[in-house]
Amino acid sequence: MVIRKKAHARAGLVGNPSDGYFGKTISFVIRNYEAEIVLFETPELTIEPSDRDHSVFPSIGQLARDVAQFGYYGGIRLLKATVKRFHDYCSKEGIALHDRNFTLRYSSNIPPQVGMAGSSAIICACLRALMEFYGVEEQIPKHIQPSLVLSVENDELGIPAGLQDRVIQVYEGVVFMDFNRGHMETYGHGIYEELDPTLLPNVYVAYTKRLSEGTEVFHNDIRSRWNRGEREVVSAMYQWANLAERVKEMLLAGRGREIGPLLNENFDLRRRLYKISPGNLEMVDIARDVGASAKFTGSGGAIVGTFEDEAMFGRLVEAFRSRDIEVINPQILP
Repeated sequence: MVIRKKAHARAGLVGNPSDGYFGKTISFVIRNYEAEIVLFETPELTIEPSDRDHSVFPSIGQLARDVAQFGYYGGIRLLKATVKRFHDYCSKEGIALHDRNFTLRYSSNIPPQVGMAGSSAIICACLRALMEFYGVEEQIPKHIQPSLVLSVENDELGIPAGLQDRVIQVYEGVVFMDFNRGHMETYGHGIYEELDPTLLPNVYVAYTKRLSEGTEVFHNDIRSRWNRGEREVVSAMYQWANLAERVKEMLLAGRGREIGPLLNENFDLRRRLYKISPGNLEMVDIARDVGASAKFTGSGGAIVGTFEDEAMFGRLVEAFRSRDIEVINPQILP
């Protein structure tokens, strides 16, 4: 038996970064890019490296670039942590697992370090493969799976992250997420509402191929400022959540073509609160100069926005080409 499971890249359409602060967001899956897990039964439990897990390098400079892009352990640590967390969860919940072993392989073409959730995609795909191998899909409800994926990063690996990416990678399609504090603290998960992807207007995603501009840079500690109750930060989180609510209402009312200014507002608020790297600002400004809306898909390195028609999309491609920025029409439906 060979099990193949995939999870895809994603874009935060609106509301982020309030998802980590009991806010609201809308995200959609990007099927253009994927992480794939292959699992098959073997006498011993084996986790095989992929082409992202290097130990031999042509030069010291290449080693440094590889570590900067993929970290010290590539995807191996993600798989090991997922298997351990899955085992611990099943033990805690009284879910019986058979004693057969397996081999895991992974691959991914999700652009790294540009805010498209490549790491969580590997974990999500691995969790799907493990659930099928052990026959426990019905015993781990869908609304629990994002929190389980998040615990791999937060608790096993000490990687700070929020639920938004894991929710959309589990549910796929387009999802409105309400991370209401009371609901989160009572149940450990948010309120997730799947939306019809055909309600979206024309959307594009663009991302930089230059690693040096792959992440948002900021020197003001938002988490500490939030914990202190600083008015500017708390107010911003409420505003981002409100933007997500408004976009949802417009989509459901068939007014998707009108959401562009709200996406711009989402980013403009972020620009006021964070110190953002020049390369990231350039991507947003180029898109807006063409007439498209633009905001981050996540924490920087990639942007998402709306455009009017194919002529405008062509101008986007042309404007970004000379700056080594890729532009795609995201595939949301299977």
